[in-house]
Amino acid sequence: IVLHHHEAFDGSGYPHGLAGQEIPYLARICAVADAYDAMSSDRPYRKGMPDEKVDAIFRNASGRQWDSDIVDAFFAVRQDIRELCQKQRANLTLNVQDWL
Repeated sequence: IVLHHHEAFDGSGYPHGLAGQEIPYLARICAVADAYDAMSSDRPYRKGMPDEKVDAIFRNASGRQWDSDIVDAFFAVRQDIRELCQKQRANLTLNVQDWL
């Protein structure tokens, strides 16, 4: 699953350039989840994108970057996903010094 979650539905991804149904189903789900987290989360080098921008990116790349069925499923439950992520992120207390 992890190996293939950067494959793109249109075959333009990596590491093997798999397309469509060649990409394992769970990897296609992970690709959408990973992209959502990457776009919506604050990072040390940038703030998370607003929901509207994340939604637009998913809509514009559905069927090319990601399986359109998986993107449709994401949109069907996106408010629940957002609420869960906000709760989880609110409880994060990440301090680099804790790891040193």
